[in-house]
Amino acid sequence: MQKVAEFTRKRALSIVFFASLFFFLLILGRWLIAYKNESTGLSTLEGRQMFLSELGWEIDPTSEEAKTIVIPDALDPVLTEYNTLQIAQGYDLTKHLGDECCQYTYLLTNYDGAGDEQVYICIYVKGQKVIAGDIHTNSMNGFIHGIKTVPKV
Repeated sequence: MQKVAEFTRKRALSIVFFASLFFFLLILGRWLIAYKNESTGLSTLEGRQMFLSELGWEIDPTSEEAKTIVIPDALDPVLTEYNTLQIAQGYDLTKHLGDECCQYTYLLTNYDGAGDEQVYICIYVKGQKVIAGDIHTNSMNGFIHGIKTVPKV
């Protein structure tokens, strides 16, 4: 004799209960991930330091300079050249024309081949997203390159 599972009211309520529990836990998990990203994301020094560390860069956190800037509505020739550098590393300032963002600049502590010259890393953050970044020196014979590129020295 074959046993047939009956679809009873109790079974239906159990299915609804477990489905509701599953969706509640799913929403709670997404909320916790968003909360973690907000508290350790790019809005904090620790989050920016972690982001740069994942790219292989170490910074002096006490050297932080932060300022709010507005990306111009149109790129002049200098910014067009800078944007070419950004596009090569997956960013594009033309998507942010007229937008306000935060510029964070730090002294790099692990840049090989710079000699006595100080090397800086700069990232531009809008919300929780890096929209541009570079590594540069301030000297007349200095250099600039992307944050995702480690030059061969």
